[in-house]
Amino acid sequence: MSPITRLLVLLLAIGGGMLYKRLNQLWGDLPPPTLDPEQWWGDEEQPKDYAAYLTNSSEVIGNRLVYPESTIQDLIKQLNRTLRLTPPLEGVAFEYGFNSDYLKELIAYWRDDYLPRWRAREVFLWQFNHFTTEIQGLRMHFLHLMVYDENKVGKHHYPVLLLHGWPGSVREFYDLIHMLHQTHLDPNNKYIFNVIVPSLPGYAWSQGTSRPGLGPAQMAVMLRNLMLRLGYDKFFIQGGDWGSVLGSHIATLYPQNVLGYHSNMCNNLSPRSQVKGLLASIWPSLFVPSAFTDFFFPKSKEFGYLLEESGYFHLQATKPDTVGAALTDNPVGLAAYILEKFSTWTNASYRSLPDGGLTKRYTLDALFDNVMIYYLTNSITTSQRLYAEAYTKEQQALKLDRVPTLVPTGCARFKGDIMQFLDLQLKDKYKNLIHSTYYRRGGHFAALELPKVLYKDFIDFVKKVESKFKIKSL
Repeated sequence: MSPITRLLVLLLAIGGGMLYKRLNQLWGDLPPPTLDPEQWWGDEEQPKDYAAYLTNSSEVIGNRLVYPESTIQDLIKQLNRTLRLTPPLEGVAFEYGFNSDYLKELIAYWRDDYLPRWRAREVFLWQFNHFTTEIQGLRMHFLHLMVYDENKVGKHHYPVLLLHGWPGSVREFYDLIHMLHQTHLDPNNKYIFNVIVPSLPGYAWSQGTSRPGLGPAQMAVMLRNLMLRLGYDKFFIQGGDWGSVLGSHIATLYPQNVLGYHSNMCNNLSPRSQVKGLLASIWPSLFVPSAFTDFFFPKSKEFGYLLEESGYFHLQATKPDTVGAALTDNPVGLAAYILEKFSTWTNASYRSLPDGGLTKRYTLDALFDNVMIYYLTNSITTSQRLYAEAYTKEQQALKLDRVPTLVPTGCARFKGDIMQFLDLQLKDKYKNLIHSTYYRRGGHFAALELPKVLYKDFIDFVKKVESKFKIKSL
C-alpha cells in the first residue's frame, strides 16, 4: 500500500470515527437520569425533616365524596341558559369541530336525563374503594382493589397500575377493573390482580401543584412513590395517552419495580426512531406484516391527520391557562371540548357524521361521567398544564426517549388511534419488546371502548412475561 493510500485510509478511518461519535451524540442510547424522589410539590414549604414528614403523611384515607344538591342544581341552571351557538355550515358534521346542532341535543340529555339521575351515577362512580394519601406534598386520589387471600387460591396474582391520560379519567377503566379483579367468580380464569388506578396529579380529585416543573418524569416519580406507599415494590403497568408516557418513564427509571409495561399507545419519538420511520416508508413490507401496512403508511396521510388533530396539543403546550379560563364554569364549552376527542380519536371517519359517532362506541352516561369528573373537580386547567410542563427545556434535557427501557414490554395497536409506531422504531427504546399486536377495531380510548379486547391482550402479555422471564405470582 502506497503512503498516499495509507494516508487516505487513515483519514477515512478518523472521519468515520468522528461521524460515528457525532451520530451517537445525536441519537445514541443514554443512561437514565437521576430524579429527586423527595422533590416537593406542595403549596407550603418543604418540611426540613422529610423522614418525619413521610411518617406523618403516610396515612391512606378512604373517601366517598358526595356533592351537595346545590352544586347539581347550579349546573342544571347553567345548562338551562339559552344557547347562542353558531349554526354549523351547510353540509358540515364534525369536520369543523363539535357540531353545534348535536351539541344542543347532548346538553338537553345532560340536563334533562343524566342530571336528574345524578345520585345513581354517583353510586356507580363510588362502587370501588376510593382513597387519598399525600405524596411529596400533594394529595393524590386513587382507586385500590385488593384480592382477598381466599380468592388467590389457584390463581396467578399480581398488582397492576392502570394509568389514564387526557381528557380521560379513572372512569375509563371501570369495566377493565372488574375483569382484572373479580376473576374469582370464573374458575377457568387463572389470573387475578390487585388494581391501583390513580388520578394523575392535577386531574380529578388529585391535587395540582402551584409550582412549575411537575412534568411527566416527575409525575412518574410520584406514581412510583404511591405504589411503594401501598406496599407494592413489584407491579405491572398498563396505560394509554399520558398513561403510556408515564408508564414508560416508571419502567425506564425504576426497572427494579416493574414486572412488565403494557400500553395501547406505545411510542418512541427519539431522532433515531423518526429517521427509521421515514426510511421504512420506502419499502413498508420489509418492516411490518403486509396485512397491517395501512396502520402506518402512507406517511403523508398520517402527517395530515396529525396536523388536523393536534391543534389542541399546541394550545395546551403553550397556553393551557388561557384554554382553561375559557372552559372553567362553562359546562357547555367543557363538554364540547372533551367529547369531541371521543369522536375523532376513536375513528377519524366519524367526523363526517352529524353526531360524531359518539354513541357508536360509548354510552352517553359513560361519556358524561367523565365530563362530570372534570366539571365537579374544576380540574380542566390543572390537567392541561401537563402538556406545557412536558415541553420545557428542563424536561426535554432529560432525553428519556433515548434511555433504553429494559423491562418486558407489550404494545397493542388500535387502528383508530392518533399515531402508530413500528416495532423497528419501538425496539430502539424497548429492548425487551415481547408482545406486539394489531386491532382493526378501536381507537385511542381502548379501555373504555373495547375493555374485553384490551383485557385479553394484557393477559396474553402477562403470560409471555411469565414464560420468558420466569416470574412468579406474588
